[in-house]
Amino acid sequence: MEHARAHLEDAFHDEVALEAHPGAPEDAYDPRRGQHLSGRLLAWLASEDSAGAANGGRVVGVTERDLFIPILTFVFGEAQLGGRAAVASFARLRPPPSTPRADALLRSRLAKECVHELGHTWGLRHCDRPRCVMGRWASVMDVDGKEGLFCADCRARMRDFEQRQRGSGQP
Repeated sequence: MEHARAHLEDAFHDEVALEAHPGAPEDAYDPRRGQHLSGRLLAWLASEDSAGAANGGRVVGVTERDLFIPILTFVFGEAQLGGRAAVASFARLRPPPSTPRADALLRSRLAKECVHELGHTWGLRHCDRPRCVMGRWASVMDVDGKEGLFCADCRARMRDFEQRQRGSGQP
């Protein structure tokens, strides 16, 4: 988690705090699929972090649980577009144990996924630039091909979103 925290600070140019909040809502688990509904985890995260909401903070929950949305087999994570909560899972980001430098690869993938999902909370949609962290990814190979940081266009869009929020009086 320390690697993800440092990467988030680099990507967002802001301080990031780590907090442990074990648990999850029981109704997020779908026994038929053997997975957790990411949208339910998002709602739970937003409700659990009321202190962050008061100061305009954002939260990304990191879990080992396998996530899904109803229309997809799985997701690496999900976020509230323009909201304040995101969730990232390393269930499908974990390389096989025999992979050289497997731990480093998992840390890199998780850091990129956290930046990507928090980018959505800043109003960023998927980017067409091949190396931008906001690009779409359907496989871990896609994740591995990303830089892990925002392209210049996405960074500018993020600043615009922040200015619009300030102008509307939102935290």
